Amino acid sequence: MIETPAALFEVTPEQRAVGDLARDIAAREIAPHIAQWDRDHRFPRELFTKLNDAGIMGIIVPERYGGAGSDYLSYALAIEELARVDAGTAVTVSVHAMIASAIARLGNEAQRERYLPQLAASDAIAGFALTEPGAGSDAAALASTARRDGDAYVLNGRKQWCTNGSYAAVTMGMFRTGGDGAHGISAFLIDNELEGIVVERVTEKLGIHTSNTCDLAFDDVRVPASALLGDEGTGLSMALSALTAGRIGIAAQATGILAACLDASVAFAKEREAFGKPIGAFEGVSFKIAQMATDLDAARLLAYRAAALCDSGQPFALAASKAKLFASTAARKHAAEAVQIHGGYGYTTEFPVERYYRDAKITEIYEGTSEIQQVIIARALLGRLA
Repeated sequence: MIETPAALFEVTPEQRAVGDLARDIAAREIAPHIAQWDRDHRFPRELFTKLNDAGIMGIIVPERYGGAGSDYLSYALAIEELARVDAGTAVTVSVHAMIASAIARLGNEAQRERYLPQLAASDAIAGFALTEPGAGSDAAALASTARRDGDAYVLNGRKQWCTNGSYAAVTMGMFRTGGDGAHGISAFLIDNELEGIVVERVTEKLGIHTSNTCDLAFDDVRVPASALLGDEGTGLSMALSALTAGRIGIAAQATGILAACLDASVAFAKEREAFGKPIGAFEGVSFKIAQMATDLDAARLLAYRAAALCDSGQPFALAASKAKLFASTAARKHAAEAVQIHGGYGYTTEFPVERYYRDAKITEIYEGTSEIQQVIIARALLGRLA
């Protein structure tokens, strides 16, 4: 079945207020420090206490568990505004919200009552552990194991590129409980202070330096049977469900990076002069900016549509894949153009566009590569042919 071209939606004043709140916090608490944080590869732990106090960390957690009870469109607006100043902060919040949403949707009441209040109204941060050295896009190939032992499971294995892993209070992790392939994988909610969990390596990355990414080792980690999320064998489908919703956040993150590129490019094109006039007067520059602005509008509309479909209870997976694919491609493309517009200055750390350039690339990779998004879109149109 081919999806209709568009779903009508309206951004309400209440939703815009959430975006405005995120913009104000980003301007006040992030913008003055981000250049130094980026240079130092620093995870600004104290920032997330302030974001929590403002209700951003619990933005889509239901009010009965201490959250703001907002919708995904409000969430997308907030992530975009944070990413406009710092993409690393945006992805920390995005993954945190992705796990909180997964617990709210997929967890039992005991799990919701235990974890959601701390993720919505305390300093706790949520992490995600799916990828392994031998299992990336092919997540069904993961080898980490969870062995049932009485009223507990014993976890063993290595997880790679765990977002928020070094600072998480709880991690959603996928482990093999039996058999090969996707149906042998189960999901667990793991308290990170348990004995046997070790941060083996903090990953040094091209960009998003304020985001924490690490490798986690699980050596005979005992978790109670109540840590199982859903039923045995449903873990991969739960992980993919979480990632589908998470793609709205990554599309919004990429859109925020693109918006920052446009802001910087317009300002520089008006101020920088060459051959006796501002460089924005030359078509070689102005046409780049025109295309940047057009693609920004398209990225926003795709991201907001995916969020609105999710909020209305309609199928949104295909829309989320399209939004992530387009927004991430546009962010990477136009971050390069922003550097080009700035010329030699763009290649220095005096201007933020070099950071946008480094940060943009990861949006094409995590939470499903661009190639995976194309597979999803093609299969929706072509079925088994793709």
